[in-house]
Amino acid sequence: MKNKNAYIAIGIVCVVLGAALTVQIRTMQGENSAVAQAFANSELKDSLLEWKEKSENAEKDLEESIKKLEKLRDTSTANGNSSEEKQEELKKYNQILGLTDVTGEGIVMTVTDSAQSSTAIDMNNLIIHDSDLRSLVNELSNAGAEAISINDERIVSTTAITCAGNVILINGNKVGSPFTIKAIGSQASLYGAITRAGGYTYGLKARSIQVETKKVNNIQISRYTGALTQKYAKEDK
Repeated sequence: MKNKNAYIAIGIVCVVLGAALTVQIRTMQGENSAVAQAFANSELKDSLLEWKEKSENAEKDLEESIKKLEKLRDTSTANGNSSEEKQEELKKYNQILGLTDVTGEGIVMTVTDSAQSSTAIDMNNLIIHDSDLRSLVNELSNAGAEAISINDERIVSTTAITCAGNVILINGNKVGSPFTIKAIGSQASLYGAITRAGGYTYGLKARSIQVETKKVNNIQISRYTGALTQKYAKEDK
């Protein structure tokens, strides 16, 4: 009887221990699963954070690149406009200085030595002198001429019209009668100034100098091909 009771007690203990062991194993499996899941979630979270950081950095780089590109475009556009403006400004000043070919309305004068014969004393009055050409240029300039040439020699700020013996030098080149003077500007102003009574051509005609003046709608004047130099004038700083 005692042995039977002992076996029963041992059996109960085994059942209890088995149940406890089963519960413990299941608990450990659950904990291991939870731990594994936790590790998996942690790794996934870290991976997501890493990719998020990379994405944010890539986005920042893209934004910076876009900003740099826009800046380069703006700079390029600004430089392009500036360059075009500088070119237009340079073109304008070159035109004023006489360094470009120009076309426009104006007048053309032909001034020729007198065909009359005379004594040596009167001969000076029958030929055209450098002073006559300078006076005509001044009269045209005062009337608003924007470009002037004499026998295709462009008149610029440094042009010298001088007499060298029996020839006239313009820009250092020899010119002779007849003198063809082209002037671009308002036809009305130029023609009115050069043909007015009491004007310089009035005195030339009184000396029997031949003067022909006509209005021309399309005058072409070539650019000055020499060098513009200033020996004494310096930039005021």
